[in-house]
Formats: sequence, C-alpha cells, structure tokens
Amino acid sequence: MGAQVIQSGAMTGLQQELGLLKATFEERLRQVMGEADPADLLQSAMREAALGAGKRMRPLLMMLLARDLGCHPAGMLDAACAVELVHAASLILDDMPCMDDAMLRRGRPTIHVRFGEDVAILAAISLLSRAFGLVASAPGVPADARARMSSTLANAIGTKGLAMGQYQDLRAGRDQRSTDDIAVTNELKTGMLFDVAVNMATVIAESGDSVVLPLKRFARAAGQAFQIRDDLQDGPGNDSAVTGKDVGLDAGKATIVLTLGVEEAQRQLAFLVQESDRHLVGALGEQAATRLFIRALFADKAAPVSAPRVAPVAVRGAAFVTG
Repeated sequence: MGAQVIQSGAMTGLQQELGLLKATFEERLRQVMGEADPADLLQSAMREAALGAGKRMRPLLMMLLARDLGCHPAGMLDAACAVELVHAASLILDDMPCMDDAMLRRGRPTIHVRFGEDVAILAAISLLSRAFGLVASAPGVPADARARMSSTLANAIGTKGLAMGQYQDLRAGRDQRSTDDIAVTNELKTGMLFDVAVNMATVIAESGDSVVLPLKRFARAAGQAFQIRDDLQDGPGNDSAVTGKDVGLDAGKATIVLTLGVEEAQRQLAFLVQESDRHLVGALGEQAATRLFIRALFADKAAPVSAPRVAPVAVRGAAFVTG
C-alpha cells in the first residue's frame, strides 16, 4: 500500500512537471514559428505542421532527461524545438502521395492535402533549415557542443537515419524480410530521433560513458517499442477518429506485426519496454523523472503475460549517432 501511494504521488508530481514543461515548450515553439500570416501559404503550412496537436514526446523526453542529468541551460529548449521541427518535417514527407499517401494527420488534413504538394515539400525543407538554425544558435550552450549537436542532427536526417529508413520502408517494405532487417528500418525511420533527443541531452550535460552507454541502449529499445506500438495501432479494429491519422496504410508491408502476428508483436513490445526501463535505471536510477515518463507512455505494455516466443527484436540496428 505504501509503495502504491509513493508511486501515485510520484506520477502526480510528474504530471505537474510535464504540464509546466509542455506549456514552456509550446510557448517557445510558437515564438520560433512566428506570427501567423494567412497570406503566406508557406509559413502557414510550416506552422500547421509544427504547432499541430502532437504528443511532443521527443522534446519532452529530451528536456526531462536533461533535468535528470542536472542540466538546465536555456539552449536545451531551443534544441528540443529543433527535434520537434525535424519530426514535423518528416511527417510532411511521410504523408506525401509518393510516400504513404496519407489524408489525415493529428486529426486534421495532411499538409499536402491542405496546402498542395509544392508547398508541403517547401515547408518540410524550411522546417529542417530552421531546426539547424536553432541548434547552431542555442543560448548558453558551448560552441563545441552546438557543433556536435548539429552534426548529430545532420547524420540523423540523411542516409544514416530518417531518409534511409524511409527509403527502406518504401522500397523493401513489401518484400519478405527478417525481423532483424525490419528492426534496422524501424531504428533508422523512427528510433533515430529518440537517439538524437538522448544524444543532445548527454552532450549538453557533458555526461560520461557510464551514463551515455546505457542511455544509447535505452533509446534503441524505446524507439523499437514505439514503432511496434504504432504498427499495432495501424491494424484492423483501430479508428482514425481515435488515432488522429489514417489506419491501414501498412497493409502488405513487412512490419513486425504482420510478420510475427499481433500476439507475438505485443510480447515483443512488452519485452522492449522492459529493456528500455532496465537501461534507464542503469543510467539514472529508479526515481528518475524520465523513467516515470516512459513507464506512463507505455503504461499498458510494462508486464507481458509471457516472454516472446521468438527471438526478441534486435535493438542494435544502425550505429548510435554521436556526432
């Protein structure tokens, strides 16, 4: 009973902290995106993509982790905004007709549907450009740290990260592939921004290897878990009115869910959530706010009914981006 009260109190405190962090983040993101100008379709598309009702999971993870590492520079907020802008740009491109051809994102028409394909492409490019500008000028962050973060971001976007992951998803996604091959694509396409969030926090905090290495493993496991959860939400029985985006777009693709089946994918997901928690405890201890955040994010996936029946999804994948 006492442990439950402590846990409940910790979660209440976390919810309050998250509320404050998110409000601070949203205000800074609005400042970064500038005032609305209905006559400027490009700016409007950028604002729609960046300021839409997203979970802000990556920037919140980054800011919580920085706090757990004892780091509170003003530049962390701008770096977190940069990660969100990269994520927003990737969603614009992922939804394009030549990619997933999605009609709905975050409960609203996708950017290319609302503003046209030409504006959507230019908006994605502009968001990436603004993200690099934020990192390069992050206040209170030493120049060498800003350079390392810029390099990390560049690697994560290109052929070692998001672009290659999307390419593999599109070109090899409908072929028969091993779960290890699928995991590599998932890490490149989805897990890479988890890596970036963790990497930037550790760079600014000047963390040592005893912290950095388990956090790398945490980022990989959490990224894989998030992608499997996303794939499960894309399957039959899910409603776009609930998920806020199109469902069924993965039909025919070689995902963990379609390769192993729903039941086994759920076991794999639970295993990865446990792995991510284990690595977080190794890096930060049991009382870290980041740990509570991740446990809440995957609240219904923390305790599998049974262990995976096949070899757990690989969490090696692409090399962690160190810049």
